[in-house]
Amino acid sequence: MPHKSTAHARPSTTGSTPASPGESTPFVQDVEALRRRARENMECGAITQSYGADRQAVVDVLNAALATELVCVLRYKRHYFMAQGIASESVKSEFLEHANEEQGHADKLCERIVQLGGEPDLDPQTLSARSHSQYVEGKDLVDMIREDLVAERIAIDSYREIVQWLADRDPTSRRVMEEILANEEEHAEDLGSMLQGMGLAGVDASASGSRPSTGNGSTAR
Repeated sequence: MPHKSTAHARPSTTGSTPASPGESTPFVQDVEALRRRARENMECGAITQSYGADRQAVVDVLNAALATELVCVLRYKRHYFMAQGIASESVKSEFLEHANEEQGHADKLCERIVQLGGEPDLDPQTLSARSHSQYVEGKDLVDMIREDLVAERIAIDSYREIVQWLADRDPTSRRVMEEILANEEEHAEDLGSMLQGMGLAGVDASASGSRPSTGNGSTAR
């Protein structure tokens, strides 16, 4: 007789309708089937038969996000070195911090792409064309901050769409994108606050494009 594992899932307290008192749904696994499938197509590594997405399509989407992150690294780095003016020192430190965090995002995306059996596209000749955000140098400190804020807002909308598209078909890639999205919202909030602190018109609390958390690790949509 196949070995089956049975457990009772606890009702979720967030994001779904609570179960009635005493109500539970049995969680049953065919352990023997899991063991058998694990030995099949072992060359696929982390990708098992239950993977529900189009793997190449996910790799392509993650590579586009990777290009976006790398362009952001380069733009923030230029702004860090070129920033001048009375308020430049504090702004420069933010530029550098953001650049380092964007590089961290790029590394996470590379790791996930490789886990999916793909190859990170780091071709510098096509990087800008594949990026969702643009590489804009900025003519002065304020212009640099504005351009970085625009780029972050583009990334936020793009990454929200990616998270929604991935849904439950690839929860690991979705979590990677959700983590990056949350950090991009923080960046946008920082940049919006900088512009507000400089007393510039046309920047309000909504300029960052951030939205409240849903309480389950993702942002409200």
